[in-house]
Amino acid sequence: MSTSIKDLPNEERPREKLLTLGAKALSNVELLAILLHSGTRKKSVFELSQEILAKYKEDGLASLVNSSPKELISIKGLGLAKVTTLLAAIELGLRLAKKPSAQKLAIKRPLDVVNYVMPRLRYEKKEHFAILLLDTKNQIIAFPDISIGSLNASIVHPREVFRCAINHFASSMILVHNHPSGDPSPSMEDIHITKKLIAGSKILDIEILDHIIVGDNKFTSLKQQGMIE
Repeated sequence: MSTSIKDLPNEERPREKLLTLGAKALSNVELLAILLHSGTRKKSVFELSQEILAKYKEDGLASLVNSSPKELISIKGLGLAKVTTLLAAIELGLRLAKKPSAQKLAIKRPLDVVNYVMPRLRYEKKEHFAILLLDTKNQIIAFPDISIGSLNASIVHPREVFRCAINHFASSMILVHNHPSGDPSPSMEDIHITKKLIAGSKILDIEILDHIIVGDNKFTSLKQQGMIE
């Protein structure tokens, strides 16, 4: 016999627990159960939540970010209402993570860059090449995408990079891109593009401080690797 939310003591029910202890006190199953609201005749909302998490256990919750409505609806017990609620909640979380801070953030080390860009790039399925534009105090001005797709010299053109930097009156910049494979090791193409852009930066006097490659909760700094002087 499955256990429903109504069978639990008040203090163990996900909604009551969230209101009393805060959302951080809830497990992934409990948070998912709140979003799904109910189970089916044969399956409690907890069992349905556990089944969803088990289906995506290899990559965990990150897998839900790129799941299509069709894929989710194929899970028995997930109807259109549940799927749309789930996808809307995920999108709100992503937008919140990508929202710029009202207070300007100063970049002092590669980890500062990673903490800023990781929520924006780690779940992307295509390579995004972006630039973190900084003022004279190394504070973030903007973080625009330059190209999306396989990283190569024809897609990442110095003209677009420096036009964007000039338009934002940037003093310096940090190159950033993601590796959807999860492995942030630089390729020969990554190194080639970095050298090409650094050459252009010297002419325009807009310094390139680093090139950060992010993977799945991992990163590589070409500056730390000795590839940028």
